[in-house]
Amino acid sequence: MQDKSLKLNSRFFAIIAIVGWFAVVLQLYLIIINRVASLPETIVRFFSFFTIQTNILVAICFTFLWLKPKSKWGLFFSKPKNTTAITLYITIVGLVYNAILRFLWAPTGSQKVVDELLHLVIPILVLVYWILFVPKKALGFKDIFLWLIFPSLYLVYTLIRGAFFNFYPYPFIDVNLLGYNIVLLNSFFMLLAFLFFGTLLIGIGKIRSSNLDRK
Repeated sequence: MQDKSLKLNSRFFAIIAIVGWFAVVLQLYLIIINRVASLPETIVRFFSFFTIQTNILVAICFTFLWLKPKSKWGLFFSKPKNTTAITLYITIVGLVYNAILRFLWAPTGSQKVVDELLHLVIPILVLVYWILFVPKKALGFKDIFLWLIFPSLYLVYTLIRGAFFNFYPYPFIDVNLLGYNIVLLNSFFMLLAFLFFGTLLIGIGKIRSSNLDRK
């Protein structure tokens, strides 16, 4: 039974890693061939999307879990609080895109494929993996505040870079369109979303762990 579980884990690692890298590389190729800015600026903009940063983080995480599970980084990513943080980030990516951004444009062809991979397929795969395989007993509500560091730094970086280069990757944090008051309010609500869903993941983990302890 344990051997079957390990094989299933390994398959999950491989699928998520391969799909993750494929989607990220394809999106980079598409943004380069369809660029409206210089090549260096296009590449910087590519890496300025929270979606891209998070999907790269997912791909790195599951690559190490798949190929180098006993390495320093493999052990780091195998810690439940770190896997849960990544699950939180990619879940927010999926929720925000499918609730808000999906209706703002209609990609076709390869762009539609990569959009579905980055914003739907990968978030679902990671969430399913987290539900089925990540140990949750050690998760604590105090972990949430550490998980908020990444999105908080991202927001600060985006607003500072936007002020200098006049580029904002998402419409709800576009100062040119909305002004700083609305953008800061939207940013506050985004952090609340991270807080809420982080709390939800930990709550689910505690309930599942409690139910398993009773069996």
